[in-house]
Amino acid sequence: MLFNSLSFALFLPLIFTLYWLIGKKQLRLQNVLLLFASYFFYACWDWRFMFLLIFSTLLDFFTGLKMEQKPNQRKFWFWLSICINLGFLGVFKYYNFFAESFAEAISNFGLKVNPWTLKVILPVGISFYTFHGLSYVIDIYKQRIKAERNFIDYSLFVSFFPLLVAGPIERATHLLPQIKRARNFDYSKAVDGLRQILWGLFKKIVIADQCATIANTLFNHSDAYSGSTLLLGAILFAFQIYGDFSGYSDIALGTARLFGIELLRNFAYPYFSRDIAEFWRRWHISLSTWFRDYLYIPLGGSKGGTWSKIRNTFIIFLVSGFWHGANWTFIVWGLLNALYIMPSIIFNTNRSNLDIVAAERTWPSFKELLAIMLTFALTVFAWIFFRANSVQHAFHIISSIGSASLFSIPQVLPIKLFLLLTLFILLEWNGRNEPYAIQKFGLMWIKPVRWGLYYALVLTIFYFSGEEQQFIYFQF
Repeated sequence: MLFNSLSFALFLPLIFTLYWLIGKKQLRLQNVLLLFASYFFYACWDWRFMFLLIFSTLLDFFTGLKMEQKPNQRKFWFWLSICINLGFLGVFKYYNFFAESFAEAISNFGLKVNPWTLKVILPVGISFYTFHGLSYVIDIYKQRIKAERNFIDYSLFVSFFPLLVAGPIERATHLLPQIKRARNFDYSKAVDGLRQILWGLFKKIVIADQCATIANTLFNHSDAYSGSTLLLGAILFAFQIYGDFSGYSDIALGTARLFGIELLRNFAYPYFSRDIAEFWRRWHISLSTWFRDYLYIPLGGSKGGTWSKIRNTFIIFLVSGFWHGANWTFIVWGLLNALYIMPSIIFNTNRSNLDIVAAERTWPSFKELLAIMLTFALTVFAWIFFRANSVQHAFHIISSIGSASLFSIPQVLPIKLFLLLTLFILLEWNGRNEPYAIQKFGLMWIKPVRWGLYYALVLTIFYFSGEEQQFIYFQF
């Protein structure tokens, strides 16, 4: 079931109505309802993979209990959970990649190997709910939290439907306490949630899907287009992936707020960043902080010398690239971002831009604008590898962009899309101090005008709606 589908438009009001009819005094029933709704939501994609989700939930729940009940066996249960979780992730997500890469490497020595590969689709959301369980087990092992003893509550933490298939990656310390306490219906929060859902749908359907139509054509038929046109395709893909993934996150956060639950923020206007370090503090925040807390800091973080910090940074970005998919393109993408961030690591300037750009001003200074444009250009270049079918394909696109045809008029000039993107950027810039762009936009207007804005957004979404497009991060 997709957030941008008719089935979800029927599913959400039904669950919302039943949930609040139950009432806050029946917290257990509310959680049971949300859990069954979450399992139904996931089963609509492919019910056969429900066993993976339930097995992973059972494994980590009982691992947490065993680590507390048998302190002398803590390490055994900890590593058992880690190995099984990563084992499932490795088999379903990475087995074919390693098998085919091994066969290709062997062929360089004149040996022919026909690898046995799995003919199975990747279970949607496996990377996300696996990381939920891993953080929970690690936190118990490190004695940061106590094991949860209510299986329904823990299961809901892992599989809460707004975040189940594409995050944000939640922490037990943040989400479990909300699941365990009574939740009051708050009209203002519910309205705010609907407003964020509306903005997320706008980003997905009006921005991401319209950019995707052109970007997919240009990337899939790159031989037929000039360097200037392929550069346009790379820029459109940058807006596609941002509108798609941050749009999903907005819908997820807004949906959770309808049920009185606050999820972790996942995006904070990353394309207004003034350097790559700031970009990674603003892009897919839940994953970046997960790697920081559970990999980077255990490796030593920034406490060691310069070479230690460089090593740890490269490890983080390589793992991040590999997390995104079993393809060398993602690894190169991770390496590029590691290289981008090196100057700020070496010169200790990676925390120079912690505030919102032009926080007290209407427009950025010329220096800030140049920094934003340079950061965006570097990001777009890296996105080419992320989107390309192979590393060779990425280099082909880059060589075309670097040719004399870069100075020709693009073969595709989507004027209507340019106008939409301009409006989108202005709205994002205007709302950059808020959790999402239209949270406070127009709130001081008279009611008819404010509602006119919302109806305009709804009509725009319906106008550009067509065939349901899956969210990009479902494949991760």
